[in-house]
Amino acid sequence: MATILIADDEKNIRSGLELAFEDEGYTTLGASDGKEALELINKNSVDLVITDLRMPGMDGYELIKRVASAYPTLPVIVLTGHGTIETAVETMRDGAIDFFTKPVDIDKLLLVVRKSIAASSLAEQNRKLSEEIDKLRKQQGYGRIIGKSGKISELMQTINQVASTRATVLVTGESGTGKELVADAIESLSDRHGKPFVKVHCASLSPTLLEDELFGHEKGAFTGAVAQKKGRFELADTGTLFLDEIGEIDAATQVKLLRVLQERQFERVGGEKTITVDVRVICATNRDLQEEVKAGRFREDLYYRLNVVHITVPPLRERKEDIELLSQDFLRTFNSEDGRKIEGFTPQARKALFSYSWPGNVRELRNSIEAAVVLCRTRVIDVDDLPSQIRERAAESSVTLALPITLDEAERRLIEDTIAFCGGNKTKAADLLGIGRKTLHRKLSEYSGKEE
Repeated sequence: MATILIADDEKNIRSGLELAFEDEGYTTLGASDGKEALELINKNSVDLVITDLRMPGMDGYELIKRVASAYPTLPVIVLTGHGTIETAVETMRDGAIDFFTKPVDIDKLLLVVRKSIAASSLAEQNRKLSEEIDKLRKQQGYGRIIGKSGKISELMQTINQVASTRATVLVTGESGTGKELVADAIESLSDRHGKPFVKVHCASLSPTLLEDELFGHEKGAFTGAVAQKKGRFELADTGTLFLDEIGEIDAATQVKLLRVLQERQFERVGGEKTITVDVRVICATNRDLQEEVKAGRFREDLYYRLNVVHITVPPLRERKEDIELLSQDFLRTFNSEDGRKIEGFTPQARKALFSYSWPGNVRELRNSIEAAVVLCRTRVIDVDDLPSQIRERAAESSVTLALPITLDEAERRLIEDTIAFCGGNKTKAADLLGIGRKTLHRKLSEYSGKEE
């Protein structure tokens, strides 16, 4: 649980509050004045401060200002026996989040403390995630591929290594993994960046239209060809051409494409003039082209021409450690686009996102976060704000315990199951459980009978 620091020069009040919060499971620290409180804050991990105003030495007013300056996300609650409206306004202006007068209603104070700690923890988590995203973008040199997993690190290393060459690249992966982003990254990091970057989505065009799009046509080549038209290869000269869903092209177009890749030459439809181009080609497909070759639907010689450098984009289920960063980045995007101020995700929502298998990959995650931002009625996205398929999977994966069982044993099983769910990552497990990492280690030490 969280640590609360109580600053009050009246020992009885301080001790009473400490007992009340410890009964609720909080760890407490006590200080008799502002100076002692500030020293404790500097030396310990404190989640919330409750302070009196009138204390010897450094008073509560000065403490609030010092905390607001040095620890802007640390919530401070004022508890004083000398409260006035003017005093409340002044302390709130200086950084306090709430104001109580003595004698205090402990239940109301506990409610504010719980909400404040949850909000502060969420704000701190969002800040750290945002900093991590920005740091990753600077390190990778390309800002639209987000991830810290080993698979994404390897992917970015390959992209950086390949980008500076003119080698043809084949990008494969399931639908929604971000194959087009890989093509964008290669072009962005290459020395051809700033020159033509032309994209063709092959699956959206019929064979006749695709040939016309790729190679262009001469005036009068067919009915309706009232003027000469340059094809995408010609338009991409000196630059890069991205052919998405390359596995969908017909046999005749495959032959022409093979010639362009081999000789860098072609003729427009209905034309006789040979056109030479300097184009770097990147292709993508969600099909297994080797199987397509075996089935006779894709030319083997074209496959080897395309498969000079092969990059496979991993599905999201194989890089689940990236889900939190991706979700935070999408949240920032849709907050900005939709004018919302959603602050983050509850631990339960994060766990639901983590436990889902994501058959639609990053595209499905993006769409899910967009829907949650639109439908969320509070400042934090909870499980109920997520799409139904994610909620259902979260309910199925909930930990079930065989009764009868003691509370201590239930807690132990929940902690151990969550650590296993997180692949042994205790920091992630503590985050999903909503407890501090030190608390998690202490409980594990109690279970094992030795220090972790």
